[in-house]
Amino acid sequence: MKKIQDVDVFASGRRNLSEREREQLLQEKHEQQKAAGYQQLVELCALGEYEAAKQLANRNPNWGYEVVDGVVSERIDLSLID
Repeated sequence: MKKIQDVDVFASGRRNLSEREREQLLQEKHEQQKAAGYQQLVELCALGEYEAAKQLANRNPNWGYEVVDGVVSERIDLSLID
């Protein structure tokens, strides 16, 4: 750890990310959130809390899941089907 007198308060703390790196980080974050959301939905269903799982899935449509008859599945976007 640096001593306080060795810290340059005007120096940038981190490097700037390229557009590609930024997109990759956002994609990774989205995948992590989706996996964590899936786990939460599965756990709620395992506890028999189907209505709570449905509500959670509906509040987080970016996860891409829905709960039907106590089963977590990928949400199908019918607007993409021609």
